[in-house]
Amino acid sequence: MRRVIVLPHDETWAARFSEAAHEVADALGAVVAIHHCGSTAVPGLAAKPIIDLLVEVHRLDAVDERAGALVELGYEALGEYGLPRRRFFRRADAAGERTHHVHVWPAGDAEVLRHLVFRDYLLARPDVARSYGDLKTDLARRHPTDVEAYMDGKDAFVKDTTAAALAWHADGRR
Repeated sequence: MRRVIVLPHDETWAARFSEAAHEVADALGAVVAIHHCGSTAVPGLAAKPIIDLLVEVHRLDAVDERAGALVELGYEALGEYGLPRRRFFRRADAAGERTHHVHVWPAGDAEVLRHLVFRDYLLARPDVARSYGDLKTDLARRHPTDVEAYMDGKDAFVKDTTAAALAWHADGRR
């Protein structure tokens, strides 16, 4: 049974991202870019302590060929895992708690923009980030062992904020 744990922002998350990004880049070879995304990328935002890496590549078939190198680093290869054009990998610690998610997309994919604009919007709007953190903290308290209820509780906020973030981006990030 997975637990839903949301913690106050931890300053070590940026360093954990940087370390993982170097490992992932070495394992995959030619990558276009690796971005820290998800809530751990937003200072001050409460988050599940899972580092999300968004990797842009030229070719997904090259990722498929090198997936074994990530498996050797302790990642589990899950293919598209419900999202077309993505390759997803996750890593857990010795206790089975997830520590890293790697989302690999073709460079320039619309999903790359969506994830990065959502992150950047939260960085630019601390009030929205604070509301999001409060919501996640409350949902984790109410649903400590029900990941689906936690995710469902965030859904409307994420969709509304994504729409606002994309409009903000289209309007020149004002």
